[in-house]
Formats: sequence, structure tokens, C-alpha cells
Amino acid sequence: MSLDLISYAAFFLTMALTYAIMCLGLNVQWGQTGLFNVGVAAFVAIGAYVSALLTTPDAPGRFGGFGLPIAIGWLGGALFAGMAAWLVGALTIRLRSDYLAIATFGVAVTAQLCVLNLEPLTGGAFGIGFIPRPFAGLAGSPLAFSLSNLALMAAVVLGLYIGLQHLANSPWGRVLRAIREDESAAQALGKRPTHFRLQAFTIGGAIMGLAGAAQGHFIGFIAPDNYLPILTFQVWAMLIVGGSGNNRGAILGAVVVWGLWALSAAGVSAFVPPEQQARASSLQIVMIGVGLCLILLLRPRGILGANALASLKGKRHQISRE
Repeated sequence: MSLDLISYAAFFLTMALTYAIMCLGLNVQWGQTGLFNVGVAAFVAIGAYVSALLTTPDAPGRFGGFGLPIAIGWLGGALFAGMAAWLVGALTIRLRSDYLAIATFGVAVTAQLCVLNLEPLTGGAFGIGFIPRPFAGLAGSPLAFSLSNLALMAAVVLGLYIGLQHLANSPWGRVLRAIREDESAAQALGKRPTHFRLQAFTIGGAIMGLAGAAQGHFIGFIAPDNYLPILTFQVWAMLIVGGSGNNRGAILGAVVVWGLWALSAAGVSAFVPPEQQARASSLQIVMIGVGLCLILLLRPRGILGANALASLKGKRHQISRE
């Protein structure tokens, strides 16, 4: 295997892992709690732009340029995205299913319009460049640079996975699943569904913000076109393919769907004439949709989806003991 191929594989996996972080955040909201969030792109964008503003050098005519360390930018992006999720959740968390979806989709459209039009803050359509990249000193060696970034993202995903697994297996996580299955029963046992739903929505939003910050620093440039509704579709497809409610499934689904997306882009470039490639790029979405349909037909719960939900009686017994 050539060094160039290894370098590309590391780049591919690093990008896939940034999407895996988004899937882990959505899994907290949907897989664990049943919150139908269609505004994923908004929280990813908030994390990316906040981190970029905190860490980029000073730029004339644009707010920010604080030049802080990358770690501070990532923490700031996650914190601001979590605060935004809390605010949105406080206003919408009592909505159910499709009503919550409509509300969060409106939030995503609003966020995209804000980053497009608030040019003194976000750079407008031109975006923000010169975002510092981790291990920038290794940029002269593509292989070392790619492998170092892959190791960093793998460590972040592993840490999130371990933390979320502990949360899912804790009494807090069991209450979330009980609320997802039967909110009235959980409320009858003395739990406050709205309180727990808001907590899950906030944590999921913060994780999505971290993903946006990490992805922005890995690429080195962000722009409004990176946070169109298609991003939300991609993340949902990843979670469903991998298996909703399963953190390992969320990670696997991100790698599989991102691989399909990358392969379809390579296929369009190889077999479609250059003048038709812009139009043919929509075939990527078609391929993701076909793959999603096949997964739902063959494995309705996803590749690593739960075999079956625990019985309501068992959940009530667990909660009453806690």
C-alpha cells in the first residue's frame, strides 16, 4: 500500500469521525430520548463559527481574531452550541414529533441565513479562512499530518463513546429511555419528562457543536454552504444506517455513509463529463437514499440496532427502584 493511499485513508477516516461525533450527539437526542431534531446543521455551524472566531488571527473588518489555542476553541464551540440548544429546547421541548421537527428545521434555516448575512461576524458568503489546524507543524509531511489528526479524532470519539455509554447505563440514561417509550408512565413514577428531555437536547447540541469545531479546524475553512439542510440529512442517514439507540452503531453508520458519499463523488468525477458534473452531483443523495431504503428493508433497526426494546414493565421496575 502506497504512502499516498495511507494518507488518503487517514483523511477519509478523520472526516468520517467528525460525522461520528455529530451522530453521537443526535443519538442522545433521538436514539435515547426520542427527540426529533431536524436542526443538526444549526448546532454544528454554531460550534464551527464560535471556535473559528476564538482561534483565528485578527482579520480587518471582522469580529474575532482572538488567536486562542485550538482546545479553547473546541470547548467554546461546544459550550455555545449547548447554550443555543438549551435556549431552543426551552422554547420547543414540549412540542411532539413532527411539530418539534418543524421548529428545529426553522432554527437550522435561521442559523444558515445568519452566518450568510452577518458578514462582520461570520465573513458572510466568503466564510472564515486561516483556521488553525491541529499538528500544523507536520503539514510538510502529509502522512504524519493525516495520521496525527486521525489519532486525535479517534481519541475524541473514544472519549465521547465511553462517557455516553456510562450515561446511557446510568439511572439518568434509563429514565431517558423510559420517557422515549412511555412518557406518561415515567411521569406517573415521579420523573419530570420535560426536565430530562431538555437535558438530553442540550447535551446532544453541545456534542454537535464540538463536531463542527473539530471539522472546521481539520479542514481549515468554513462557509455557509457547509451547513445546508443536506448536512442534517446526512447525519440522520448515518444514525439510521448504523442503528439508532446504539453508540457503536452511530460511529459505524457515519463511516459507512461517508464512505458511500465519497465513493459516489469519485464515481461522478470519473464517469460523468465535466460540464454535467454539477447536475450529476445530486446522484450522491440518490445513492444515500437507496442505501437507506435497503438498510431499512434488510435490517429495520440498522446494522447495529438494538434487538428489541426492554419491556415497559421492566423499565417501570427499574425507575421505581431509583
